Amino acid sequence: MHRRLSIVVVAALCALAMAAAAAGDTPPEWWLHSIGADQVTAPGPGVPIVVIDGAVDATQPAFTGRANTTYLDSPSLAGPDDYHATAVASLAAAPDSGGFTGVYPQAVLELWDAGRGEDGIDAGSAAQGIVTASKHCPAVINLSFGGTEPNPEVQSAILHAVRAGCLIVAAAGNSGLDGDPPTYPASYAHVLAVGATDEQNAPAPFSSSGDWVDLAAPGTDMSADVPLSHDASGVSTGLAGTSFAAPLVSAAAAWIWTVRPNLSASQVAALLRESAQPVGSQRFDPKTGYGVIDIAAALALPTPVNDPSEPNDDIPQVKPGLFFSNGQPPITTAARPSIRISGTLQEAEDPLDLYRIWVPAHKTVRVSLHSNGSAVAHIWGPRTYSVDESLVLRKRDFNGSSIIGGAVGAYAYAEVALTGRSGSLTYVLAVKASTR
Repeated sequence: MHRRLSIVVVAALCALAMAAAAAGDTPPEWWLHSIGADQVTAPGPGVPIVVIDGAVDATQPAFTGRANTTYLDSPSLAGPDDYHATAVASLAAAPDSGGFTGVYPQAVLELWDAGRGEDGIDAGSAAQGIVTASKHCPAVINLSFGGTEPNPEVQSAILHAVRAGCLIVAAAGNSGLDGDPPTYPASYAHVLAVGATDEQNAPAPFSSSGDWVDLAAPGTDMSADVPLSHDASGVSTGLAGTSFAAPLVSAAAAWIWTVRPNLSASQVAALLRESAQPVGSQRFDPKTGYGVIDIAAALALPTPVNDPSEPNDDIPQVKPGLFFSNGQPPITTAARPSIRISGTLQEAEDPLDLYRIWVPAHKTVRVSLHSNGSAVAHIWGPRTYSVDESLVLRKRDFNGSSIIGGAVGAYAYAEVALTGRSGSLTYVLAVKASTR
């Protein structure tokens, strides 16, 4: 039986927020202004938002006949309390039909019902949904669920989706008042983790924190479309949780990507981080990451440096026949033994990049690095199985900044790694082959 992952939404928080909403203290859809969505016009359909959650109610008025909506499997509501997925999808992309409106109303919306029981989302089904979505990247995959235990099946699906060119967005979790353990899948590498803020852009106390949190978005006193079986009005108010912050970021990412279709997933994530409005005096805060997203600001920023070949965190992700059947293509070959390549590193999400390189016979290959932060470049030999291998094997495989080819050519590995607390940086790696 597949392990289940709990949906990161706290009922008690919802009840507390409902009281404030009922008192009329919160303007309707106040979060649209907070994230800059009311300062620019949303585009037509483009890059899909994929919601992997419980069942989205196809009979809810907002979703009945909604254009550009695809159910990737057959949704099945578990009962009147199975409202979470419908609320998440509506916050991202409810149509502008005179009632509640999502962040990106005309978005292409794809929905996967991973099953919802008392114990949460079925991890195996969620992983299957991620794999299904990754077959037609680019797309933004929203994961508003999580738990405190890692799940290798979900992690593997995420890495395959990243490799295919999708962007993964996940709720950071609601354990800020309960010991603050890391939440998975949000704390996995290459996942854009989203914390929650309130109407004053202050961190929500319940929002989980850590150096793996990337961004924040409103996640208190929220309203969303829900199944009529849950609320006869079709709308539930006073919702709270990082579950409801994540779809705002997913919608923003799909919006930006649709307007700027030549971006990669890593560039969309970088735009969101670089344009975010910091919370407090520090550029980075463990509860809110780089700050509250700002769609208008993100659209106005120049294109950031791309980070090619992700995921490329270790040998198994780049060497053919291991995690990916074809690995990653080498950046140098016998026909092109030297190259300069740009990339980015980020302290929590992506502190290391690894590239396959060709070492010609009887030649010396050297690496050098130019960056705007603290980083270093090294070469690992052909027999390396991991950059985290034992000291004995490290003595065999670690070659510093140069390697000398043997009697025949062979593939080795160029590593670019952070060496200090740089937050994020860009770099240019030079690989040059020459006669000894």
